[in-house]
Amino acid sequence: MTAALMNTYQPLALSFTKGLGTRLWDQAGREYLDAVAGVAVTNVGHSHPRIVSAISEQAGLLLHTSNLYSIDWQQQLAKRLTELSGMERAFFNNSGAEANETALKLARLYGWRKGIEQPLVVVMANAFHGRTLGTLSASDGPAVRLGFNELPGDFLKVPFGDLAALEQAQKKHGERIVAILVEPIQGESGVQLAPPDYLKALRELCNRHAWLLILDEIQTGIGRTGRWFAFQHEGIVPDVMTLAKGLGNGVPIGACLARGRAADLFTPGSHGSTFGGNPLACRVGCTVLDIIEEQGLLENARIQGERLLTRLRAELADNPNVLAIRGQGLMIGIELKQPVRDLTLIAARDHGLLINVTRGKTIRLLPPLTIDEREVEMIVRGVGRALIAH
Repeated sequence: MTAALMNTYQPLALSFTKGLGTRLWDQAGREYLDAVAGVAVTNVGHSHPRIVSAISEQAGLLLHTSNLYSIDWQQQLAKRLTELSGMERAFFNNSGAEANETALKLARLYGWRKGIEQPLVVVMANAFHGRTLGTLSASDGPAVRLGFNELPGDFLKVPFGDLAALEQAQKKHGERIVAILVEPIQGESGVQLAPPDYLKALRELCNRHAWLLILDEIQTGIGRTGRWFAFQHEGIVPDVMTLAKGLGNGVPIGACLARGRAADLFTPGSHGSTFGGNPLACRVGCTVLDIIEEQGLLENARIQGERLLTRLRAELADNPNVLAIRGQGLMIGIELKQPVRDLTLIAARDHGLLINVTRGKTIRLLPPLTIDEREVEMIVRGVGRALIAH
């Protein structure tokens, strides 16, 4: 890596020059199966012709005007997302962290409107919501917080999936709590699924105490789990939801959606973004939604995700280092008993498979929603052989 870049990443010595569908090619022309999708971003695959066409045409028409003026594609995307989710209003950002910052501002404003001087937002242990100072405060894990100890407060951390801990928090701090912020599936901490009916219980708790239920669907949203949004598996609707990643398929865009008491909290001047919701990003977002609908990718994510889980459990049943295999749709984690080093390099170099290892010992698989049965088998074989080689 060049010395001109800040030392924030530890990339593999791989550089890609071309992508198409589920495949990437490096500078030497070698082909790889991408089971990471840019960390759950390229949900409809690389260089999809519909997206290429939309970007090319829009770049020749109009890229940016700012939010001083109405933006037709922004209004279209807001309408599509609110109809798909059951929400009412949308605000567009450039990233997931910004979307979560927007949600946190809504929570703070909600508390202020209720006359709460020091409102608290309940967050989860091992959560990850972004790397701005505000979202870092709402996140957990020593690695991401190291060196940033004096963070903004107003967060109350409880164990993920522990309803009893939430009840205790309510008894102790109930008069200050205004919202719960939670990922339906914790991605960065190793694809940790909430217990069955957990989101339903959170919805009921928030209804009972007039709290906002804020769902971070930045990684789980836009079809990743086999539904448009992960909360739809439990038949609930949040008050606030954040999106990014797969919404732009590689073009930076984030969104914060709200309904009910949260939908009208912002007034002119209370929030804004220079680039957020520009014509290019919003047209791409609309195109992504079109592709998912037209190609039946929600159903494909469900079917291929179930197949991938089943095949991995069969293939890795005798591997002594495999502790658990879990997931939903095409968001799958393989938790290992011991940390692994260089596993991503081994998988790429020796098997042409791109995977991700999070928290040192959980293989995270996030392939495009377009994968087929043959590619599922390629992932299973590649992961199995990489673990044996390791």
